[in-house]
Amino acid sequence: MAIDIPRIPLGGWIEGGLSWLTSEYSMVTRAISRATQTGINGLNDALMWLPPWALLLIIVAICWKLANTRLAIGAAAGLALIWNLGLWNPMIETLTLVVIATMVAVVIALPVGIAAALSERLYRTLMPVLDFMQTMPAFVYLIPAIPFFGIGSVSAIFATVIFSMPPAIRFTTLGIRQVPKELIEAADAYGATRGQKLVKVQLPLSLPTVMAGINQTIMLALSMVVIAAMIGADGLGSEVWRAIQRLRPGDGFEAGIAVVILAMLLDRLTQSLSKERKS
Repeated sequence: MAIDIPRIPLGGWIEGGLSWLTSEYSMVTRAISRATQTGINGLNDALMWLPPWALLLIIVAICWKLANTRLAIGAAAGLALIWNLGLWNPMIETLTLVVIATMVAVVIALPVGIAAALSERLYRTLMPVLDFMQTMPAFVYLIPAIPFFGIGSVSAIFATVIFSMPPAIRFTTLGIRQVPKELIEAADAYGATRGQKLVKVQLPLSLPTVMAGINQTIMLALSMVVIAAMIGADGLGSEVWRAIQRLRPGDGFEAGIAVVILAMLLDRLTQSLSKERKS
């Protein structure tokens, strides 16, 4: 005789929880939405106020100053190609979303990572949560964003922050926990307080690892804002999504190449910053 096991209504519980949160904290979400949209519009307008050639020269100069001549030449060629393909404005919109999402993710991740590095109990509690967050498919993060913030760029920022935050937390925790014990003991011997050890010993020595985590956060943010075109986010992702809907593979590949150029540029810049800090 078969045993009829009742189905656990997990989906119903989640939907009920989201409905309760959106109804109870609607004023908070609306305030966050307005502030985020203001930041998006401000940065977007500031970058688009500059002529494309002027912004291109500024980015090339930054690449030359922070990295090397090769990256500056590559940035000039890549950005010129994006401009030539008529994708300059979508590229700016994507860059705006990535910058804002990364800033928010890093502001949240660094204190959490530091706290997890200093507290063994928090570390053991946090690691399974991060495993869950990194294993969850990226599209799932779009689902709770819509009830909270509706369709558009704010929901894209919310989903991107949640999706891209775990590497920054992990690498921050890893970098601090890998500081040699001998140096910690030497700081203790000189009478350093816990805060002094953190600011003068642990954080400076762990900075290359922390920068590597920020690099991964930027890459994940870039991949997520492309996916977030499905919920109305502007930028290169919307160009790819529009090409899929209209069966225009050429337009899709052009937008995809622009995403690759932007990703390589951001990746090389953050790697250069990490090497500079390390040296």
